[in-house]
Amino acid sequence: MKASASGHRRRRGLGSTRYRRGLAGTAIAAVVMAALTASQAPGVGLGGHDGKGADAAGDASPGDGSYDMELPPLESPNPPGGSAPGGVGDKSGIPKSVLAAYKKAAKSLATSTPGCGLRWELLAGIGKVESGHARGGAVDKEGTTLRPILGPVLNGAGFANIKDTDGGRWDGDTTYDRAVGPMQFIPSTWARWGADGNGDGRKDPNNVHDAALAAGKYLCADGRDLSAKADLDRAILSYNNSSEYLRTVLAWFEFYRKGTHAVPDSDIPPVSVPGLGEPGGGPVKGTPERGGKDDSATKPGKGSGGSHGNGDKDDGKDDGKGGGHDKPSPEPTAPHAIERATDQNITAVAGETFAARPGVKAETAKGKSVKGVKVRFEIRGSTQATFEGGAKEATVTTGADGVATAPALAAGAKTGTFTIRATAVGKNLGTVDFKATVTAPQADKVTRTETTALVADKNGTFADIAVKATRKGKPLAETTLTATLADTAKGPFFSVDQQGKQVRTPVTVKTGPDGVARLSGLRADDKPGTYTLTLTAEGGAKVEVQLTIKG
Repeated sequence: MKASASGHRRRRGLGSTRYRRGLAGTAIAAVVMAALTASQAPGVGLGGHDGKGADAAGDASPGDGSYDMELPPLESPNPPGGSAPGGVGDKSGIPKSVLAAYKKAAKSLATSTPGCGLRWELLAGIGKVESGHARGGAVDKEGTTLRPILGPVLNGAGFANIKDTDGGRWDGDTTYDRAVGPMQFIPSTWARWGADGNGDGRKDPNNVHDAALAAGKYLCADGRDLSAKADLDRAILSYNNSSEYLRTVLAWFEFYRKGTHAVPDSDIPPVSVPGLGEPGGGPVKGTPERGGKDDSATKPGKGSGGSHGNGDKDDGKDDGKGGGHDKPSPEPTAPHAIERATDQNITAVAGETFAARPGVKAETAKGKSVKGVKVRFEIRGSTQATFEGGAKEATVTTGADGVATAPALAAGAKTGTFTIRATAVGKNLGTVDFKATVTAPQADKVTRTETTALVADKNGTFADIAVKATRKGKPLAETTLTATLADTAKGPFFSVDQQGKQVRTPVTVKTGPDGVARLSGLRADDKPGTYTLTLTAEGGAKVEVQLTIKG
């Protein structure tokens, strides 16, 4: 999301309809906010922490500090007919794909975080201000932007100074970070809050469904109740710590609450969106992997998201050399990322082999499998675990399904947690981490070593009780067993306390090198009958023993 900056920069040099309001938009700002404050509609108005934004769960604000300051019209929206998305006179229209993403995210959070009270109109207000609803709905059928939407380079020049955190995976910059996608997440924030909103198994900040759900999760952080004015303000300010940003988002929030409607998605992204998609940005949808021969990600008019800010002319026309605004890019075939293909957590018992093995999948920008990508799996952390042959790392090539699976992993004798990291050899496709845990061995069987009946006279003492704990048929040393009496009011007892009361609360015994544990000194009271003693090992294996007190 956005990174707070000491000198907050507004988007300038505006040529699109988003800023044609000019001085008129500025003149009505105070009127709009006065109306909103006076209305006292639920969740609308200024509040928060004395105007200061509280970062969500300790994060910096999601993006880069740049945003669209345009305010909505004063009049209540009425769905017009025949207007294009974003056109003058149709300010209440939201591109259908983007609107669906906002509503789906709010519905999901209503189930997972019901106390948050997130309304989809809040996501719409932020999406409008951050990217003009993904540039007027310039997304494909899966909801992924047709071209990257990138914020300014966060190099400290008017914005925060954030060194690269994703190896350029999302923003194409290996020196500094940039906010990415329709909800403008910086890569480090996406790494924490990223979500899979469309259920395709990927978390992509360029996808409106994923970005909307992640934004909702971020806004709901720290137990916020967005129906409360103070929490609503704090949530918005956590996204961008600016009172001007707060006023702008609240204005659109209230505007959309009064009524909105779906309008068609844009076939091509508009090119006059200041601060978004400047040259030098991230991977272009439908182009080869970054660093390849296709330089469309850095040339105006060829998927760079427009040429604004570099002085070049970009009239949106096809120059006959491919990559023009009105022709789709070819289907990508180069790997774009590696994604998790198996469970994140794996567990094994010390001295044994992990049953599950980590696996990742290499995919193109459109999620297609890529064969032949070499993936290195590396064991990281303090552990005795190794791959086959005692190695700490192994390289595997993806198959026809795009999946590479690590070799079998031996746990070693040391218990604890470590990491297995997967990276693509010679390619910057991100990293995937797996959490591996080695637990102490636990008995899978407990048996009594003798078959003689355990009988005692009234007020007498039972013979020692010996039990053996094993795992996969082998004795298990240093294993604790808990002895429990079924009847805690009468019958056998373990000891007598200082007041002379019989003690029947559970006691523990531990196995020796031979896996055998002995319970001694079990006594009988004067109540004849048959009673049950249970010895339970760590992990749940147990044996029941019958005890008889003679009459």
